[in-house]
Amino acid sequence: MRRTGKTAGLAVALSVAASLAGCGQSPAWQDSAGQGSAGAGRTLTVFAAASLKAPFTALAATFEEAQPGTTVRLSFAGSSDLATQLGQGAPADVFASADANTMAKLSNTGLVEGSPRDFASNVLAIAAPPSNPAGIRGLTDLARPGVKVVICAPQVPCGAATKAVEKAAGVTLKPVSEESSVTDVLGKVTSGEADAGLVYATDVRAAGDKVTGIAFAESARTVNTYPIAVLRSSKDKDLAAAFTALVTGPGGRKILSDAGFGTP
Repeated sequence: MRRTGKTAGLAVALSVAASLAGCGQSPAWQDSAGQGSAGAGRTLTVFAAASLKAPFTALAATFEEAQPGTTVRLSFAGSSDLATQLGQGAPADVFASADANTMAKLSNTGLVEGSPRDFASNVLAIAAPPSNPAGIRGLTDLARPGVKVVICAPQVPCGAATKAVEKAAGVTLKPVSEESSVTDVLGKVTSGEADAGLVYATDVRAAGDKVTGIAFAESARTVNTYPIAVLRSSKDKDLAAAFTALVTGPGGRKILSDAGFGTP
């Protein structure tokens, strides 16, 4: 699993933007928001799952490049935390969740405009410190006595996926802590506070040499699908729809694929 950093992601983003511009015809996602000065002074607020930080930072750069004067404000956290904030009235235009269940709960409250669209998928992987001091080789090793393992809390998509994998594999983990986002789990591992953590494969890839990534066969039994939607409270639904079109279109798929995400 190799590192996909912010700089690399931005380079890909700008390359995609340049190739689209060179086609002589504006992509559908750009047409739906207008071009050039039409975006001047417009701001788009996007709430996105923590695991999407690298590709969505690149996607925001692509969008701003194609829409001069438009600013994309990104807010990353655990999907359930973001959904709670939205339910409490936090202003945002777009929500991208790390699982369908969180999006469905938000939709049921009437906060989502139209139907969410699936745009990516992800699976769990084990992250250990670079030296892998506990000698972790697979999922069952995380249940060994004395192994300090960190996982996401059950209400977070990566936590729900962890519980599903445990059940499917017949393994019971006894974590030393349960975190509110996958990035917090990774932080415990990179700081040396844990022997291992269950995160997404894309997080291991993005962390590069800060961790040792360990894939395990049981992860294929639980695949998280990521949906994105325009929020009913958005004050610029055309711009929000244009951003979601970019994410779900060829340019977005390219950036997400380069970050290690699968197709939905």
